[in-house]
Amino acid sequence: MKRQIGRYVKLAGMGRALAGGRLNFGGETRYRLRAGETLLDLAAEAAGKALEEAGMGMEDMDCIVCAMATPLQAIPCNAALVHERMAKGMNIPAMDINTTCTSFISALDVMSCMIAAGRYEKVLILSGDTASAALNPQQKESYELFSDGAAACVLVKAGPGEGSGILYARQCTWSEGAHDTEIRGGGGLLPAFSMTEKNQEEYYFDMKGIQILRLCARKLPGFVEECLREAGVAREEIQAVIPHQASKALDVIMPRLGFPKGTYINRVPAYGNMVSASVPFALCETIQEGRIRRGDLVLLMGTAAGLTVNFMLMRY
Repeated sequence: MKRQIGRYVKLAGMGRALAGGRLNFGGETRYRLRAGETLLDLAAEAAGKALEEAGMGMEDMDCIVCAMATPLQAIPCNAALVHERMAKGMNIPAMDINTTCTSFISALDVMSCMIAAGRYEKVLILSGDTASAALNPQQKESYELFSDGAAACVLVKAGPGEGSGILYARQCTWSEGAHDTEIRGGGGLLPAFSMTEKNQEEYYFDMKGIQILRLCARKLPGFVEECLREAGVAREEIQAVIPHQASKALDVIMPRLGFPKGTYINRVPAYGNMVSASVPFALCETIQEGRIRRGDLVLLMGTAAGLTVNFMLMRY
């Protein structure tokens, strides 16, 4: 039996932006902010492209959502600063949704429910991070993995006859991995003004790759099987799999989840890990390349610090 669409929404337009600096590590390309360039610049560029592709303006949006891992500043929320840049003088609500690397999938999940409930009809969702701001040059594993970038989409209400929508979504968190990926300093537990020469590494990004892989190896296979069973969808029905571009181990993890090489998008060599922008950036690029077409069944999935995992089936 064909799985029925649960929430009638569609991506009316998408856009992406990369930082202007380029580095090369072992034949793989990474992008980092240039002097004077900010994440807000990248987010606004990606959002402008998404609105243009959708044939809409900011005045058409019912809500602005920033689905990002890191704050532009401590207060206010990122979405308020995007609002100031792109919608100043308008009374459009703005909010943040943050599950770190999977923030975009979480935002799609939450905002599609809001659209289905009739609260909104057109929502601008932006994701992006500048991981380079907190990378530790002494931790080669992470320092050579991340890029700075942004991606955005215009999510709109769709009619039943259009065939677009969210079929299934699920999120789980296994907090035994809460300290495997973290920046300990800068928040309420270890404030920015507490930094000293002795504890400055607490304010850098810290990733324990081996421990993350072990936890994923234990938890993810069963999680994916359960999601597919609950959704009533076989792997063979899925036209495109867009995973979070977590690491160079993507080609190890995905086949263990039942997705052989060639069935999923791997852009780690070209861009690395762009944190919250990874999934929407790869999705946008794949759509623009014509590899995803209207009516295709697409799986968005990934892991995030926490350890949080998201799984979403959508009909593009």
